[in-house]
Amino acid sequence: MIEAVKDTCNIYIMKNSGVRTFLIKIIRLNLKTLLINWFTKGNRKNNLIIVKSKFTSFIHHNAEINLNKGNLILNDTMRVSEPFVGMLEMQNNSTINVQGEFIVNSGMHIIVLDNAKLNLGSGYINRNVKIRCSNEITIGKNVAISENVTIWDSDGHAIIGRENDMTKPVFIGNHVWIGNNVTILKGVQIGDNSVIAAGSVVIKDIPANCLAGGTPAKILKQDINWQ
Repeated sequence: MIEAVKDTCNIYIMKNSGVRTFLIKIIRLNLKTLLINWFTKGNRKNNLIIVKSKFTSFIHHNAEINLNKGNLILNDTMRVSEPFVGMLEMQNNSTINVQGEFIVNSGMHIIVLDNAKLNLGSGYINRNVKIRCSNEITIGKNVAISENVTIWDSDGHAIIGRENDMTKPVFIGNHVWIGNNVTILKGVQIGDNSVIAAGSVVIKDIPANCLAGGTPAKILKQDINWQ
């Protein structure tokens, strides 16, 4: 009887590729991956939030992570022995929207505050990124963001007399390459296909197809592209 049940289950799984794929995914997951997918709200469309390596999270019960066309891989590592601990904090009514496969490497420190939105396209962010989203941060498709990058859409503290100017959305376009140790501050828009040189501090908009660098960042070359 038991063998007959096993055979029936095996036949069902083999005939249903969706079930088979789902079971394979489940087998490969760790406990933190299972918990974050189970307890975090959002539309996944058969995609997963995959947690790698050392990771801690603080996610409000009203927060959402929505995945459209790919998985969100958090605190990924190139080596098992990497010491960098990742952290994700999502406060009340905060949202992360992901439109494609997106990888955030180890040492990530991402905070999405009350009612804020972090929109991710596709691509990757290298080690030790710091993202603090108070309003809205959008990162486009096919992006390459290097190590130790900081992205903030707020001042952190209000300037007296300019309290209403404390936060402004940040927009990073498609196919943008951001070098090591770059800081991107509130209100900045970076156009498609642009490159930000290592060590830059970006406080003003950078048009599409430009190489920018410096503190503060200025346009160094126009009509460029990269691969």
